[in-house]
Amino acid sequence: MISTLLRRRTAVLLILVTIILAFLVFLFVFVKKEFLKTRTEVSEDVIIEKIANIGKLELVKYTMKDVIEKKISRPILPDKRILFVAAGEVTGCIDLTRVVKDDIKAIGDSITIFLPKPEICYVKLDHQRSKVYDLSGVFMPQDRQEMIEDIYKLAEQRIQANAREQNILGKTQENAQLIFKPLLENIAGKKVVIKFK
Repeated sequence: MISTLLRRRTAVLLILVTIILAFLVFLFVFVKKEFLKTRTEVSEDVIIEKIANIGKLELVKYTMKDVIEKKISRPILPDKRILFVAAGEVTGCIDLTRVVKDDIKAIGDSITIFLPKPEICYVKLDHQRSKVYDLSGVFMPQDRQEMIEDIYKLAEQRIQANAREQNILGKTQENAQLIFKPLLENIAGKKVVIKFK
């Protein structure tokens, strides 16, 4: 009788210890998993700084690539050098918000419109297609960051300069005659002459 009672107590105790151990193992695995889990939180506060009316008529867009190498020579240390392939676009437009009533002259069966001179609307680098191919002679992380930021600024300036050299403003003026003039003639039902201030 005592031995069966002892066996029952031992069996109950063994079952209880097994349940407690299983619970502790589960708890350990769950807690370990929770502690190793990474969470990413993004918070955002949007502030609208300015709302502007845009009346710019985009008439041409140049999409271009440029290979730029910048080298900074140093007397003792190796030269800093960066090789960058920039891809971007430059858009030429005419700002229609600057056209006033006196710029539109109706004479007989024709209308003459004096448009403002073409301008570059924007220059935009395509960060997906632009790439740093080589960066050498840079030892400090802040120097690396500075070189990359400088090459992006230089690339934007070079793309704009290249678009000017390729006569983007002349092409914008030409497209005003080819695209905008027929549109105005269809609306007005008269011959339209476009001139630039």
